[in-house]
Amino acid sequence: MTTPSPAPITAKESLEALRMERDAIHLYEGLAAREKDPARAEVMRSIADDERRHAAVWERHLREAGHDVPKPGGPGMRVRFTLLVAGLMGTRSVADLVRAMEGDEERRYARGAPPAEAGHLTHVTAAMAADERRHGEIWRQIRNETGDAGAATAVDAERRGRVAAGVAEITKAENWHRGGAGTLRAIVFGASDGLVSNLSLVMGVAGATSQASFILLSGIAGLLAGAFSMAAGEYISVRSQVEVLERQIALERAELEAIPEEEFEELVSIYRSKGLPEDDARRFAEHIFQDPEVALQTLVREELGLDQAGMSSPWAAAGGSFVAFCIGAIIPVIPYLFGGGDMVLLLSFGLSLCGLFVLGALVSMLTGRNLVFSGLRQVGIGAAAAIVTFMVGRVIGVSVAG
Repeated sequence: MTTPSPAPITAKESLEALRMERDAIHLYEGLAAREKDPARAEVMRSIADDERRHAAVWERHLREAGHDVPKPGGPGMRVRFTLLVAGLMGTRSVADLVRAMEGDEERRYARGAPPAEAGHLTHVTAAMAADERRHGEIWRQIRNETGDAGAATAVDAERRGRVAAGVAEITKAENWHRGGAGTLRAIVFGASDGLVSNLSLVMGVAGATSQASFILLSGIAGLLAGAFSMAAGEYISVRSQVEVLERQIALERAELEAIPEEEFEELVSIYRSKGLPEDDARRFAEHIFQDPEVALQTLVREELGLDQAGMSSPWAAAGGSFVAFCIGAIIPVIPYLFGGGDMVLLLSFGLSLCGLFVLGALVSMLTGRNLVFSGLRQVGIGAAAAIVTFMVGRVIGVSVAG
């Protein structure tokens, strides 16, 4: 039984691949320009070079197929937004966004290389797909590893020497990739929670009464109650995680001091279970055990699945949750600061729907889904919740009045 040949890549698919590669060039050049650490900037410039080669492959493929190659343009909205956030909050804050974009490219190339009739381009595209997988591994390593230069080099062993060294420097230096990587996500989803919950509350009270002072008071009370509740819950959650982590680290430190040989063999076994040869596993473990603190952090992460560097401050987590919730919850309240009536109700509802669309669009930057779809989905969910609570409030208001 013969394996069917892959379907030829269409001009539309080739143009889309070219657009993605050109966007990736803008992305990594922009990140390198905003990155203050020379080692990290060098890695980003190196990836930009890879993406530039990939774009050249697709340009040549289009020409050989008899199609026009569009001139390079500016970056897409997703890249512009990512670079804007990186400029305001630092490159570490956009790790999730970049990983999502790398995932899109990786999935595209996972669907297969160009058909056999592409001739010499077949091998080039196979290497291009391998590059994209390695880019994904770099960002996964950046996101998940700390202080382990050997492991970082193992993940990226097939890349050019300067890239492997750069990744090692990234994971060995300050833990820039932790803590801030999920900041944008927390802000977006916290604001979304605040907007949907307080919009529903305001609409429910508005359905029960037309008195603007009551609606305004309810909206402000809902904002403060929700924000403090979110902050308190986040503080308790993170504080508990920190305490568990501190306890596990203390136990692991005691084991490392009492039986270092057994702990060394455990780390070797872990690396061997990940596919490393015996000699490489021992070499990496020996390198790690040269620094007792690095050895402790690595054992806690690899053996227990815990990461001290990735743990946020309880106060920072609580403050971030409080602010994010307030950002969303204030939107439906703002119109009632200036009066009441049906027009203010409609303005509050409309303004909230606009806010929901913007938040949904921001979510699409994280998920890679269509911007309009994500925005409209968020609007639909929020609007449905608001309408239901408005009708419930109207029924309750009529019952009380009767």
